[in-house]
Amino acid sequence: MIIGGIQKNTLIDYPGKIAATIFVSGCNFRCPFCYNPELVLPKAIVKNPPISLKEIYKFLEERKGFLEAVVICGGEPTIYDDIIDFIKQIKDMGYLVKLDTNGSNPRILKKMIDYKLLDYVAMDIKAPKEKYEKLVGSLVDIENIEKSIAILRNGKVNYEFRTTIVPGLLAKEDILNIVKWISPAKKYFLQNFQPKDDMVNSRFSKIKPYSSEYLKDIQKKIVSFFDVCEIR
Repeated sequence: MIIGGIQKNTLIDYPGKIAATIFVSGCNFRCPFCYNPELVLPKAIVKNPPISLKEIYKFLEERKGFLEAVVICGGEPTIYDDIIDFIKQIKDMGYLVKLDTNGSNPRILKKMIDYKLLDYVAMDIKAPKEKYEKLVGSLVDIENIEKSIAILRNGKVNYEFRTTIVPGLLAKEDILNIVKWISPAKKYFLQNFQPKDDMVNSRFSKIKPYSSEYLKDIQKKIVSFFDVCEIR
């Protein structure tokens, strides 16, 4: 497992908690609209000096009593089997742990939940089933995505589903199809795409986001399928 970065404190990545965010390098998807190419593209990863586990553990030990939680994101953390031991070390320090995942490895996800290593999971739903490979730029075993959805809906851990709505890739009808697929569920968040200078595909840095009114119209149509349905 390669640690590509750390945000030493955040108030927004773990709902209601003061957290640190740890970024794991490496991903099995190539979403063109990804904001973190330095964690995804092999040529960029090798230019980004990794952070040692020793350094991470030392930092977390020193921040006990101030930080409440640790968010593990990427990249995609579940591509590494040793993510389980890593999170166990963090849990043993007394931290809450949130995992951000693309849901492509239900085996690891289930293990972590069964071992009670996770307190919150945020799973990205990239697209309706028929568009998944186009959106993520890679081959996808859609059954694995469905298994992860089912694991979370089983209710053994607090969770949310979320979709980044990218103009030209996803439209209102696509979101409605996603909702038919994943509902009913606890929480679903619509995330408006925000272009940045450095993206996996530089073309997406010039794409204009949807209007807030467009997202609000989608929200009105789907809010009844979830306990919580909000726009970010």
